[in-house]
Amino acid sequence: MKTYQDTLDWMFSKLPMYQRLGKAAYKPGMESMMTLDAYLDKPHQSFKSIHVAGTNGKGSTSHLIASVLQSAGYKVGLYTSPHLLDFRERIKINGVHIGEQEVIRFVERHQDYFESNKTSFFEMTVGMAFDCFKSAKVDYAIVEVGLGGRLDATNVITPILSVITNIGLDHMDFLGTTRAQIAAEKAGIIKDSIPVVVGEQDEETQGVFEDIARRNSAPLFFAESLETKWETDLKGSYQNHNIRTALNALTHLSDEKIDPISIRQGLGNVISNTGFQGRWQVISEKPKIVLDVGHNKEGLSLIVEQLQEMSYNQLHVVLGFVKGKNPNELISLFPKAAQFYLSSPKIDRAYPLDRLKVELKDSKPKILFFDTVSDSYQHAQAKAVQNDMVLVCGSTFVVAEVLSYLVDEKL
Repeated sequence: MKTYQDTLDWMFSKLPMYQRLGKAAYKPGMESMMTLDAYLDKPHQSFKSIHVAGTNGKGSTSHLIASVLQSAGYKVGLYTSPHLLDFRERIKINGVHIGEQEVIRFVERHQDYFESNKTSFFEMTVGMAFDCFKSAKVDYAIVEVGLGGRLDATNVITPILSVITNIGLDHMDFLGTTRAQIAAEKAGIIKDSIPVVVGEQDEETQGVFEDIARRNSAPLFFAESLETKWETDLKGSYQNHNIRTALNALTHLSDEKIDPISIRQGLGNVISNTGFQGRWQVISEKPKIVLDVGHNKEGLSLIVEQLQEMSYNQLHVVLGFVKGKNPNELISLFPKAAQFYLSSPKIDRAYPLDRLKVELKDSKPKILFFDTVSDSYQHAQAKAVQNDMVLVCGSTFVVAEVLSYLVDEKL
């Protein structure tokens, strides 16, 4: 493969990718990943890892933990998914994307294996991340679960700490139809005698976590009761939940270098330390334009709570969804006076625009439909006056396409 783009084209065209294809690319079971892990000589055994699962907030929590550890002087690997603009966002070391040549070399070296074993896109990226972290000799790696936990490719690791942020009703076609069932899947990252921190405590899931932790002799801690008075540069008010979870997790590392100074610096510089994007990301003040990857009922409800604390004239909401969502239910969460601009992101897994038009034809809010996300955004931006607010959300891929449009506009 001659170029980075050639490599990406091969990866996206030849390897199943859940984020883009959905269920057709999902590979349940750990056998394939364990075989790949053995083939790569189990690179994850060369560094300490922290495993982060949860319905919402796992990306933010992962970045918060990574930023504090960096501020404490450690070399930190960070594996997250999906990416917004560049594949390499998934694999960072001290906030810096791995190099294009690293991606090219890894794929070229193992291409025959990937093709003959029908390795999934996600399995390959997990293997790449762990291989890069081993080569870089990171001290810690923060590893975000892709989907669920028990059968996720990242679950080959034996971390020093497991973290589960919260449980919501998402990906129910894979994980179960009740919060208790989904909790059991995410609790699959709990390992023998390894401490686990759960971010939010409730009656429906608490017993699940207690039972699985007890069976694994894993010390269990709930972070919800912890007071948080720390400030962060992540501006979403919902980040208070994630700060609480991250701080609780860090206390269980029993690391003397994680002191109040490194915590304050780490929490206050998450964006500059890790390059985090897409969470209450303000890109304009007049009108205020905010991008947020919130995409399910729990995540969007928190965003709407923050809207209630804000002052604006007219709210313009740029939305798009992936299959498996309930557009009517999600739109009903927003203020009724909002103006909606709907389209479908450019992925196979997108909720089709023609279906959106049919299902929302009797919807009370005012909805305009557009062929592309960039069209939706441009119309909302043109319509918004100085004291209005534009909110882009509903899917990671909607935010990604708006960011891509903004980058192109600057070129």
